[in-house]
Amino acid sequence: MAEQQVPSGEPIPGERIPGERILFLTGHLALKSLHRVLDDMLPLPFEPRVLDIGINVAGLMTADLIRRRLPVDQVQADRIVVPGRCRGDLDALAQHYGVPVQRGPDEVKDLPMHFGRKAKKRVLDRHDVLIFAEIVDAPQVDVDAVLATARRYRRDGADVIDIGCLPDTDFPHMEDCIRALKAEGFQVSIDSLNTDDLLRGARAGADYLLSLKKSSLWVADEVDAIPVLIPDTPGDLDSLREAADIMTARGLPFYADPIIEPIHFGFTASIVRYHELRRTHPDIPIMMGVGNLTELTDADTSGINALLFGIISELRVGAVLATEVSPHARRAVKEADIARRVMFAAREDNALPRDYSGELMTTHQRRPFPDSPQDIADIAATVRDPNFRIQLSEQGVHIYNRDGMQVGTDPFALYPGLNVADDGAHAFYLGVELARAQIAWQLGRRYAQDEELDWGAAVEKKAQDLMAHCAPGTTLQRKAKRRPADADPAPPDDTQDQA
Repeated sequence: MAEQQVPSGEPIPGERIPGERILFLTGHLALKSLHRVLDDMLPLPFEPRVLDIGINVAGLMTADLIRRRLPVDQVQADRIVVPGRCRGDLDALAQHYGVPVQRGPDEVKDLPMHFGRKAKKRVLDRHDVLIFAEIVDAPQVDVDAVLATARRYRRDGADVIDIGCLPDTDFPHMEDCIRALKAEGFQVSIDSLNTDDLLRGARAGADYLLSLKKSSLWVADEVDAIPVLIPDTPGDLDSLREAADIMTARGLPFYADPIIEPIHFGFTASIVRYHELRRTHPDIPIMMGVGNLTELTDADTSGINALLFGIISELRVGAVLATEVSPHARRAVKEADIARRVMFAAREDNALPRDYSGELMTTHQRRPFPDSPQDIADIAATVRDPNFRIQLSEQGVHIYNRDGMQVGTDPFALYPGLNVADDGAHAFYLGVELARAQIAWQLGRRYAQDEELDWGAAVEKKAQDLMAHCAPGTTLQRKAKRRPADADPAPPDDTQDQA
């Protein structure tokens, strides 16, 4: 493609508040949508200009392409905003133009949130809850396995590694586990109702003891580890208060845990006990073990963690014990880390815990379909090439190119009209993308062509390097190799517009 000079952007018509001049760069297919969204945002605290950089798909824009096509003297702005998926070094681009260059949202419909109309502009880097992550099978695995699990827990946000002992199970390598963890900088707790286990663990270097009762407080006099106190018998809040009062009188640190119970086995009453303990002892540190809910309820743990951490935030609970025993709870530690940060920010803002993070919405999303059927039809009408684009609306999956558009909810019903039976690579690619789109439509999640579905905290995300250019997919590499080395990036087959 030959180099193309583009004219300076035209101001958005309409009344606005005078202020910063922002130049929005986009492509042919997203141009009308961007104008429409900015119009809907009026009045604005800045003066927007929109510039079609001369590429069909805005999401395929790169820093190099912008530098080639946009002369410095045509940038009459205080800031440049490029699509969220724009690849390349934006700092170098900012030096070239002499103004900041920033990525906007991936989807043009999210601009209002990006500019703070709804979203809370908070970095979720603060919390006031320690996460104890338990390795429940430590007696049955070797030291290396304990270390591997501990490293994963720390990566997911755990502050303390809890070594769980098992009843009537020998644990000869307990000391070795604790020393190995301490050597790698972990804080460690030992978890047992057997006082001999607790003494062994503390003398090996454990920082916390789970758990002591009023009758076993003498252990706290023997070692330096901080104990977690529990009732003498389940539901006995008075014995827990007495133990807390004794430790307070001695001037020793501790956590008090009234014990949360599973649903239908005292859950509601146990929540009341947490509230009552906080009422009578407003300043003592409290712990809550969330595993009796996350492990023993057949429901997504992300929602359970969100609700429990709301209670934890209101009651100023200072520590939680999280477990990942059940396969369905395999992301519980990561979810706990996200939940404590979201709830802390919401409490500090005196706000509802909304619009801080979507990571705990692992199945559904609040705005899954940013484009209406008419929006998609307007874009489809401008397409002049054979490459398929796929988008979602409430109606279903829209797949279109210059030859027309199909809308449906079953990829098998769409396939006959695609005419790709003689192109195996193309058919495979479309099959993958249509399957993703169908799943996203069924569940109510965002879909972006050529990208894996986003499942929030439920799935480990692949690292994304926005400084690097996207490599062609394996089904398209042969075509990509035939392109001239100095050609502008062109939309690969089957790429949708991404504003």
